[in-house]
Amino acid sequence: MPGFFFLYHADCFRLYSFILFIKSDFQVSTQKFYEQFFFITLVSSLLTLLFVYYWQKHRVHIKYIEHIFSKDELRKRILNLKESRIRNRLWVSSAMTTMLPLTIVVFYLFISVTAIKEMEDIISNPDKVEVLIGNYNMYLSDDNSLEFLSELFYVNAFDSLLMFGGIFTGVFIALIYLLFFVRWTTQDIVYPVRELLENMQRTGQGEMDSYSIVRTNDEIGELTEGYNVMTQKLKEYIVSISMINEANARFVPRQFLEFLGKDSIAEIRLGDQVQKEMTILFSDIRDFTSISENMTPKENFNFLNNYLGYMEPVIRVNNGFIDKFVGDSIMALFPENAEDAINAAIEMKIKLQEFNHIISQFGQNPITIGTGIHTGMLMLGVVGGEGRMDGTVIADAVNLTSRLEGLTKIYGASIIMSEDTLINISDPTNYNYRFLDIVQVKGKKKAVYIFEVLDGEHEDIKNLKTKTKPEFSKAVQSYKDKKFNVALDLFKSIQQINPNDQAVTTYMDRCKKFIEKGYGDEWDGIEKF
Repeated sequence: MPGFFFLYHADCFRLYSFILFIKSDFQVSTQKFYEQFFFITLVSSLLTLLFVYYWQKHRVHIKYIEHIFSKDELRKRILNLKESRIRNRLWVSSAMTTMLPLTIVVFYLFISVTAIKEMEDIISNPDKVEVLIGNYNMYLSDDNSLEFLSELFYVNAFDSLLMFGGIFTGVFIALIYLLFFVRWTTQDIVYPVRELLENMQRTGQGEMDSYSIVRTNDEIGELTEGYNVMTQKLKEYIVSISMINEANARFVPRQFLEFLGKDSIAEIRLGDQVQKEMTILFSDIRDFTSISENMTPKENFNFLNNYLGYMEPVIRVNNGFIDKFVGDSIMALFPENAEDAINAAIEMKIKLQEFNHIISQFGQNPITIGTGIHTGMLMLGVVGGEGRMDGTVIADAVNLTSRLEGLTKIYGASIIMSEDTLINISDPTNYNYRFLDIVQVKGKKKAVYIFEVLDGEHEDIKNLKTKTKPEFSKAVQSYKDKKFNVALDLFKSIQQINPNDQAVTTYMDRCKKFIEKGYGDEWDGIEKF
């Protein structure tokens, strides 16, 4: 619609220009008529051009601006070549709707008035004067009045009709412009504000990429641009906080916070604690001291980080989390069930084979690890002072687990678990294990039944220990019944089948000692360490 008005007035302007300046073979009155219409068309074209400009400007800013500029450009006031404020738009609107009709009236009066002194025959004729000025004739009876009358102007009937038509057209155009301008101004404010509000709501829901398009260069545009800057800063801040939280999670496990009922590390307070039954896994590299003597401190760190990089994912995948690293030792907790800890220990043995294969390519000797597993009640909490705190586990079960790991060196076992762990397994037949001994470790008054987990060993070792398991059980039972000669013969027969079974060697040494030196009345078959 605005384009149609613009083309129409442009065609009229070209037509009147051609008639007025090129075609000149017409009368003076006709020429004056065309001159008036030329100026009228010129003003109308300028008004229509202004109307079309604002219409196109509005459509580009509100509807199509995102198809022209990039996403990054749309976040800023890219069209801010000249500031355009809401106040300026209101000034334009007021001028178009108030001053426009008045301007048209003045314009029509300017081109339509004629001086009365040019018509001397009218001034000399009282009847014509009365027709010209109407009831005011009674005040113009003397000569001075006639001289005053000659200084006045009049508008003929035809120009009066044109003037009324022009005034009506001006008022009509002003009304149309007002309606459209109010609509544009409303959309310039309401549409961007509504869009901004929707993006704010999405940002409040955690969507940090909800940027608004800066559609205007006014205060709404400044507000939108400020919102985009704020959103970008929030996104950068949240990314930074997320990175810090991820880093904290490497030092303080997420499960640790969950057990304490905390959502973040910032909520932890000194003395927070919880009691819970868990399965504890304690793993250690055997003879690491002698291994590390041949390395520089940097090589030691690299070696440990490489080794722990293989073991940590295994624990995490099996629903456990590492409570702490103690040198080359790993202490992990499994809160859900005992099977997770056993599965993790078995997979760690398998991963160790892969690790040894890799380090052997660099000329390093393979390593072995021992793992102790025990299930019991423990206190998980925060200890330390206000200046330095740490999450830890305090329980007798932790000490026992560490002792069980130490027994792996004596019995030549890779994985030793306690009876408390065994009875917490839902289906023990899923694992290959054998009874090792009844022991009383340092710091414990209560004896503990210990079992060796055979899964995870090399197939040859596993098959030999599984094959000799019935004989081994009989031999251990004879040993506990103080039938040391019978037990020794059984252990010897097992040693012939599996000469590398260190548990058999350990029992044989004990049997020989008791046969040679005897045993006291207080001996009850429990091995005290």
